[in-house]
Amino acid sequence: MEPEFVNLTPENLADEHLSCLIRVKKPHPGVEAKRRWLADRLREGHVFRKLQVKDPVFIEYAPLETAWVPIVGDNYLYVYCLWVLDASKGKGYGRALMEYCLADAREQGKSGVCMLGSKKQKSWLSDQSFAKKFGFEAVDATDDGYELLALSFDGTVPAFAPRAKAQRIERDELTIYYDFQCPYVPGHIAAVQRYCEENDVPLTLIQVDSLQTSKDLPCVFNNWAVFYKGTFETVNLLDTAYLKRILKK
Repeated sequence: MEPEFVNLTPENLADEHLSCLIRVKKPHPGVEAKRRWLADRLREGHVFRKLQVKDPVFIEYAPLETAWVPIVGDNYLYVYCLWVLDASKGKGYGRALMEYCLADAREQGKSGVCMLGSKKQKSWLSDQSFAKKFGFEAVDATDDGYELLALSFDGTVPAFAPRAKAQRIERDELTIYYDFQCPYVPGHIAAVQRYCEENDVPLTLIQVDSLQTSKDLPCVFNNWAVFYKGTFETVNLLDTAYLKRILKK
């Protein structure tokens, strides 16, 4: 039987699971926060396409002009996340999702598709080696190794917004920029707050709550960004061990 893929729409958003967090039997604050975030984004051309299975198998992308990332360019799609997990790996689902996105871009007359990458693969970033099999290549980079990967159809390329490449802020305390595009974010925010309160660690949390704010960020960003002592640390969500390593610097 052919796998069943479905796209989230304003009509089915309340009833469909969000794929990346589907193992919960009661309302989950991160899932509900993402539903609210998606309700506005879907009207802007945001696409969330998933496989109807009990593992995370989905792609999420948007027109670059309305994507909440500090990347600029004309007529591109931006891939936030392409994720295939556990028993669903090795069945061609990732390829099917990427091919759907690329076909959608071509059908819309887009100039190409782009995504965030890194010279060294980071957790919570889509597999860039997989993307490169489709022809994605680095078209911009920060000094600390993050890359903008793009597959151009017409020779034009997007770029990191100028301020994003600074990767520095004036605050010395632990500072986290975040939005609710990822349903794991609220749980990680709560865990970081708890650790910092228990250990007297100064913490500043900055919610990215608009498109303009996201385009003006002082760092690369996919839905989360961490600074310490004024220096950008990671786009990875933090567990306690990772947080301790950062605070020892």
